Amino acid sequence: MPQTALAHRYPRYTSFPTAPHFHAAVAADTYAGWLEALPADEALSLYVHVPYCESLCFFCGCHMKVTNRLSHVQRYVAALSAEAAQVGAALGSKRRLAHLHFGGGSPTILPPEEIERLMAALRALFVIDETCEIAVEIDPRGVDEAKLDAWAAAGMTRASLGVQDLDPKVQQAINRVQPFETVAAVVEGLCRRGVGSINIDLVHGLPYQTVDGVRQTIRQVLSLKPDRLALFGYAHVPAMKPHQRLIPEAALPGPAERHAQLQAACDELSAAGYEAIGLDHFARPDDALAQAARAGRLHRNFQGYTTDDAAILIGLGPSSISELPQGYAQNQVDISLWAQTVEAGRLATRRGIALRPTDHLRRAVIERLMCDYAADIGRLAVAHKLDPRAIEDAWPRLAPLEAAGVVTRVGLHIAIPFAARHQVQRVAACFDDRFTGPEVMPGPQPQAACA
Repeated sequence: MPQTALAHRYPRYTSFPTAPHFHAAVAADTYAGWLEALPADEALSLYVHVPYCESLCFFCGCHMKVTNRLSHVQRYVAALSAEAAQVGAALGSKRRLAHLHFGGGSPTILPPEEIERLMAALRALFVIDETCEIAVEIDPRGVDEAKLDAWAAAGMTRASLGVQDLDPKVQQAINRVQPFETVAAVVEGLCRRGVGSINIDLVHGLPYQTVDGVRQTIRQVLSLKPDRLALFGYAHVPAMKPHQRLIPEAALPGPAERHAQLQAACDELSAAGYEAIGLDHFARPDDALAQAARAGRLHRNFQGYTTDDAAILIGLGPSSISELPQGYAQNQVDISLWAQTVEAGRLATRRGIALRPTDHLRRAVIERLMCDYAADIGRLAVAHKLDPRAIEDAWPRLAPLEAAGVVTRVGLHIAIPFAARHQVQRVAACFDDRFTGPEVMPGPQPQAACA
């Protein structure tokens, strides 16, 4: 089968339930009721979305907006503080945070005084002690010494730097010019301030990228000794993200070249001693993510792979998704509508989905597949106090994959052989009864062998 055909059949299935199945029946009052019903003694995690950036990266697929006006940022921080207060009121008591993650956009667009103001508001509403991991996504181009000082004072323990690629021609094509020296200076500044974990995000499949260029980027990045790396595949969807039309399509690598780039990156990282984690992450063997993966304690949510085992994830800011035992709730995506809603004293929930009893089991099976490439459905069913037959509708969908050798099944235990791990999304999708279509059928996708 031609690789171009495979590219259309390969499912972009990364989490359960998929956001397209969210609906407007889950509204602000639903979400408020869910928050009010949460146990008072249970820790939670908090995701804070900062959608603003100082410039537009042509490859970006995030919910973001370009601004160079301080007044926009100041109003936004005030609205975030108001939304946090509304969530705190619904919770009814000051809860302990296990993880606090600032994502974007670019959180480092915040000036020091706004970082301080936002952290003061969050500390007034939540218990943020020395056990809380505070992670910040950093754009190396827009951070200076004062901002690093402010984030260090806020308690940042982990930093994720967006690097993407270090080839100047690639950087020009995606409108993100940042020399290696810029990245290295930020890493040095973070280390000097005692930030204990450094992550670097890379992307393959970008315009003008080559195998040799990817290898060179990896080697330069490895010289910085990051604890973790994420290697994402660029998704070219100009119909959804019109600014991606600014990328010359003729310069995009084809499926075979993308696979070769991925394999080259895996080879470089494996040779350097990094362990492959799930779909797209790598970590040093002594890193908590690698330790969790080896112990079967790795987790995955809408933000990706994590060591966070909190059952409650609250999202603040436009487009943010909250994950609660009762279901998922997503905020209004439009920044202005979100701000107007929270400034009027209302939660900005736009849509969501309530979880059925069997959804908890389906989610657990899919998470273990995404994290471990295996799942003991019998054991998971017992943990969720359900009969495993509650999700037996998955077996007919799984049968073609089993026949093709993509998955093995012994009783209620399923596993994905090493050579078929690139098809884990197909296997996972079989357990989502809302997800239908030809995407779950097997196909001979190329495999990047990451040891």
